[in-house]
Amino acid sequence: MEMKKTALHETHLKLQAKMIEFANYEMPVSYEGINAEHLSVRTHMGIFDVSHMGEFLIEGKDALAFTNYLVSNHIDDDLTKVTYALLLNDQGYPLDDLLVYVVQKNQVLLVVNAGNREKDFAWVLKKSESFDVTVRDVSENYGQVAIQGPKVKEFIDTLLDTTVSDLTFMTFKIVPYMDGHVIVSRTGYTGEDGFEVYGYPDFIINLWDDALAHGVKPCGLGARDTLRFQANLPLYGQEIGEDITPYEAGLGFAVKLDKESFIGKDACILHKENKSRKLVGFELLERNIPRHGYKVFKDNEEIGEVTTGYLLPDYDKPIGLALIKQEHGSLGTEIEIQIRHKMVKAVIRNKKFYTKNYKK
Repeated sequence: MEMKKTALHETHLKLQAKMIEFANYEMPVSYEGINAEHLSVRTHMGIFDVSHMGEFLIEGKDALAFTNYLVSNHIDDDLTKVTYALLLNDQGYPLDDLLVYVVQKNQVLLVVNAGNREKDFAWVLKKSESFDVTVRDVSENYGQVAIQGPKVKEFIDTLLDTTVSDLTFMTFKIVPYMDGHVIVSRTGYTGEDGFEVYGYPDFIINLWDDALAHGVKPCGLGARDTLRFQANLPLYGQEIGEDITPYEAGLGFAVKLDKESFIGKDACILHKENKSRKLVGFELLERNIPRHGYKVFKDNEEIGEVTTGYLLPDYDKPIGLALIKQEHGSLGTEIEIQIRHKMVKAVIRNKKFYTKNYKK
């Protein structure tokens, strides 16, 4: 199957990006190098092409009611608010995690992970049948970039030629750009202050070129993963999945059991009462790199597996996240990680590898 390409594909090739397959897209994993891009976002600014993300538009009289039935978090009629939520199956396990924008009274935009787009759309369409709504996959109409870093507040108004720096974290505006409009939200996936911009693909190409002309560093999927991991932001397929409950993943805050009803609610009540695993942070006691899927042991008993691990450019010890049996999850517990054929000692620590710099 031929891989898909975003509107910025030719730009990535001209910048000599290292390209990889991701979610059936040909995407840049790095340009200058993951470490340099990671550090640029932490100290200055970086821009990411995230146009591979999926966008669904729910429209109609029941748009808000259907969205509340569809996702785990509470979605109100605030036309400035961005809400993180889970798309659960009937058994209360996440099909995906997503962002929800109520862009008009009867119009809701869902932003889903690229790898889950087709599965999610079929699910949303099926569940919409008893509501007065239409659901469209409008992903091909949108490009998206994320501009992240401590200097972005001083730059974003100039880039967009309008004021968006007054947004607070998890809010958005629709503002004029070129001969149309773009959606701008103060959101991101790096732990830094930053903005995400959605618009027609040619708008996004123009934005990207303009940002680079002002010295913003292009960043690939590699740095996006090291940054989100360091900020303890979960990734679907690693910390989130159809075999991990929201409570095991530490995402109970996005499940509102006080809502009248939503898909998976009854199962979530049971999951909350019968939690048997937990996501923990750990630190290796010797230099090595813990990878996703490596098994975790305690006193020769297999107790779980690594979800993500790295030796980060701005951190002096190898660190990771692991999903393990809850009874072994206390801080300071000594564990072992099987790295290839070797058992490497590690200790459980908190997951706060980095203090987030959101502007709330």
